[in-house]
Amino acid sequence: MQQTITAANALAERWAATCSGASTVMAGPGAWPLLALLASAADGPGRTELATAVGLDASSAGRAGSELLALLGDAPAVRSALGLWTRLDVPVEPGWAPPAAAHGILTGEPAKDKRDLDAWAAEHTGGLIRSMPIKMEPETLLVLASALTVRTQWFEPFDIAHDDTTLYRTTRRLEDARVADAPDGPVTLVRVAGTDDIDVHLVRGDQPPGRVLAAAFGTFDGRHAATTADDLPEGSPAPGVRVWFEEATWPTPQLYLKLPAFEVTGAHDLLALPDVFGLASVQDTSRGHFPGISTTPLAIGQARQNALARFDAEGFEAAAVTAVGALAGSAAPLGDPHLAKRVSVTFDPPFGFLAVHRPTGLVLATGWVAETGAS
Repeated sequence: MQQTITAANALAERWAATCSGASTVMAGPGAWPLLALLASAADGPGRTELATAVGLDASSAGRAGSELLALLGDAPAVRSALGLWTRLDVPVEPGWAPPAAAHGILTGEPAKDKRDLDAWAAEHTGGLIRSMPIKMEPETLLVLASALTVRTQWFEPFDIAHDDTTLYRTTRRLEDARVADAPDGPVTLVRVAGTDDIDVHLVRGDQPPGRVLAAAFGTFDGRHAATTADDLPEGSPAPGVRVWFEEATWPTPQLYLKLPAFEVTGAHDLLALPDVFGLASVQDTSRGHFPGISTTPLAIGQARQNALARFDAEGFEAAAVTAVGALAGSAAPLGDPHLAKRVSVTFDPPFGFLAVHRPTGLVLATGWVAETGAS
């Protein structure tokens, strides 16, 4: 399983590194299982490209995709689903799609098919994503889609400032704040712990957005050394961080965290990033690329993801629907004052965030907040 987690995170990191700086959110585990299933069924150059994107040998990618879907299905705060729709004249090879995949029929009537697939997207994201990201066309022979939803409540809720948008809280957990020694300069990370094994890590730095997000991935897996706030020196050692000492009866250190509540959305064309997703060769409609799916020649015509993330005083939620469409191819008090450490971390936009499954380290969603109220 760890190999699967590592491979899925690697794709999510490459995707995050393309962040332009506009507010957005992307869900790597929404796309990765679909690519893994496609890789297992592809041939020719497309098989090699998809396997490279997935980070696993194509022969084991399908099993790994099913494994990741099972992991998501077992996580209490995560809801996931896989859907497959085909035209009646497109036979599907037995055993290709996971048994849990819902299998529907495409009628070839775009309006009706769109209504059916939109309803599936809304149902499996609790209404957060109300439409399938791809356009339904009469020529569409097959649609493979995933839905992913993450919801968690904070162990320690935030207070809300008088402006109704600024969140703040004070904790004793200095270890929740870290400064990473990233290649392009220090990057500040703060963990906000949620229930049901979900953490949201806030991240900011002075580097371009893609590098800030990539630095967070590198910190999670140990490529970049990090210093917790317990060991930070006085002053302003990293973006948004201030450290000082003050006299206090209680010697307990305190971490002050402030950020705006936010909601961001993302609409992504995966075909526009062929180096990330391995979907270059399989767009060629002069031939079929997926004999492991069907005897009908198939080529990829669309691949898109719609996603949303929301962070407020009580918790965090994110959802994504990813779809691929195929066309025919050809402490104790003390009496005397003591110096107590104080650390404040402020996340003024722009900054990033990553929602992580705590037990496995799987990054479920990655995003960027360019400005307050961004969407």
